[in-house]
Formats: sequence, C-alpha cells, structure tokens
Amino acid sequence: MDNIFVWLVSFFFVIALLILIVYQLMCLADLEFDYINPYDSSSRINQVILPEFITQGVLSVFFLITGHWIMTLFCAPYLYYNVRLYTQRQHLVDVTEIFNLLHWEKKQRLFKLAYLIVLLVLNIFWMIWCALEDHGD
Repeated sequence: MDNIFVWLVSFFFVIALLILIVYQLMCLADLEFDYINPYDSSSRINQVILPEFITQGVLSVFFLITGHWIMTLFCAPYLYYNVRLYTQRQHLVDVTEIFNLLHWEKKQRLFKLAYLIVLLVLNIFWMIWCALEDHGD
C-alpha cells in the first residue's frame, strides 16, 4: 500500500508541473496575440519558473529516496536542463527580448510539456500496476 502512496504523491507533483508549464504557455500565447504586454507576461512567467524548478527537483529527489531508480533516470535530463539554465542565468525571461525569443520560449515549454506528459503516463501506469499487484495479494 505504501507504493501506491508514493505513486499518488508523484502523480500530484507531475500534475503541478504540468499546470506551471501550461500557465507559462498561456502567458506566451497571450503575448503573441497582444492580449498582454511584454512586461506583464515576463513577470508572470518569471514568478513561476523557480517554483517549477524546485518542484521538479523535489520530484527527482523523491523518486531517488523512495528507490524508484528508473523514474529517477527519466527525471534526470529535465533536472539537468533546469540546473544548467539556472547556473548559466538563462532561466528568466527577459522583457526586452521576449518578442525575439517568443518562438524559442514556446518551443522549449512545449518540449517540457511533452516530456511531462510521458512522465505522467509512466506514473499512471506504475500506479495502476501497484494497485493491481496489491489487490491480487
């Protein structure tokens, strides 16, 4: 039963990450269609970038602590990318360059979204697997 709890907690972590990424994509789409100015869009995105990085880091450490090595390895590239962006100080959206980099920023977040959806599917699969395994005993 404790394994199902682990998968349920990780499920909510992945859902939180998906919400943060979709929010960033919505801010970029609003900027693209001139519903919001560049300053507001940049500040809204920058407010949720560190919570995204922290949540992803906690998820990776959570998988590592609970002994789910495969899922830790699946989280590692995303964690490495976020750490690299943070250490190179490229993690925040610049208000003066947001229009020039709009296509790249959207592409980057769409890739993150696809990656998180794969992680979510794997998470749901393992949660169902553990539930059926516990039910069979």
